[in-house]
Amino acid sequence: MTEDAEADYEAAEFRAAADAAYRELLDRIGEAAPQPRLEPTRRAVELLGDVHRAAPVIHITGTNGKTSTSRMIESLLRATGLRTGLLTSPHLTRVTERIVIDGEPISDEAFARNWDDIRPYLLMVDAELAANGEEALTFFEALTVLAFACFADAPVDAVVLEVGMGGEWDSTNVADGQVAVFTPIALDHTSRLGNTVTEIARTKAGIIKPAATVVTAIQPIEALDELRSAAQLDEAALTIERVDFALESTTVAVGGQLVDIRGRAGRYSGVFLPLYGDHQAQNAAVAVAAVESFLGDGRLALDPDVVAEGLGTATSPGRLQLVGVEPTVLVDAAHNPHGAAALAAALGEYFDFDEWALVIGVLADKDAHGIVSELAAIAARVDVTQSSSERAVPAEELAELVRAEVEPGLVAVHPDVADAVEAARVWASESPRRAVIVTGSITLVGDVIALAEAGGWKR
Repeated sequence: MTEDAEADYEAAEFRAAADAAYRELLDRIGEAAPQPRLEPTRRAVELLGDVHRAAPVIHITGTNGKTSTSRMIESLLRATGLRTGLLTSPHLTRVTERIVIDGEPISDEAFARNWDDIRPYLLMVDAELAANGEEALTFFEALTVLAFACFADAPVDAVVLEVGMGGEWDSTNVADGQVAVFTPIALDHTSRLGNTVTEIARTKAGIIKPAATVVTAIQPIEALDELRSAAQLDEAALTIERVDFALESTTVAVGGQLVDIRGRAGRYSGVFLPLYGDHQAQNAAVAVAAVESFLGDGRLALDPDVVAEGLGTATSPGRLQLVGVEPTVLVDAAHNPHGAAALAAALGEYFDFDEWALVIGVLADKDAHGIVSELAAIAARVDVTQSSSERAVPAEELAELVRAEVEPGLVAVHPDVADAVEAARVWASESPRRAVIVTGSITLVGDVIALAEAGGWKR
């Protein structure tokens, strides 16, 4: 066997082992039904030697922008020379995307090896839970434990944790974040988190720990009141966008935008951000303030070269991501009205197309009407579909809602995602002033990214 063939064989073995570990995770209660508890996760990480305390933590929650802001924070930390660990969710195409070590998705080998190491401890906790009449560790609880084990094994100097859902009882909250970061809070997951912004903010504020630093984006007043109250109770310092730091300006540039940011300790002008949308510029300002808080308690400015490198190399897959050309196909993971409004604004400001084909699919627990209402005005045609998720709203059911917002003659229904995207691409190919935007759910975006990679759309 040649050296290359041997390497390919080994890689295939590692991939198979990682896939087997993922199947074991999928056998657990899914992410759509999280358990509002922390003790089982805490028990598991303690059995593993307190792996959740192996490195200091920046903890991030919010309704929109969590993943993008997390990735920018990680990129900035890495630009300072720190070795980083990053946990985000959900994934787009493969579970290893969720656990990032020093800027790269964890290897199949490390994912599988760490899973094998922690499995006996997870089963021990499962047995204890069963003895008490409780559900076994869920998918996300087990994944969180795995992430902490991977970070300790790497090892890393700093961990950036994105909350899975909410905050107070999310399994990531077994960690004590030195900095608690809040992206914009709006209505989402109302069946789990509450029917008002106040209730949702109260749950998310649960990540604030004693004497931590709180960094928050602009919030509705009722959300800010909850964060302020929680910070006071925990004697945590509260740092607020437009008061203690700000996005001063943003200018459209080729491949992204140029941003001017006033941080807590320094000003950073003309920084290139290779992401589209004013919301991403605001996420960048929050990320800078969070890193200033983490590294110098908000008193030391970051090196301008660090900010230039950290933001200039930041990526956010699935967020206004170009996946195809001739015709242009973009995907965006907007899955609630707030995110859809930000997407609609960005398409109008950052792209110079006359007509958009909207390919949309929404999950059953989302505000489909609110999403469609925000996007209806940009659509010259709508191809309604459903993703591979079991929670996807059937295409014909979603189409009825779309027809109430868009001229019915502009709406086509395709239960198969590939058919929907192909119909939109054919239409867009008829004019250089047309393009395709795919949105509505993260699982739909993941499906289309996989189609684009398989079909070689981007040349």
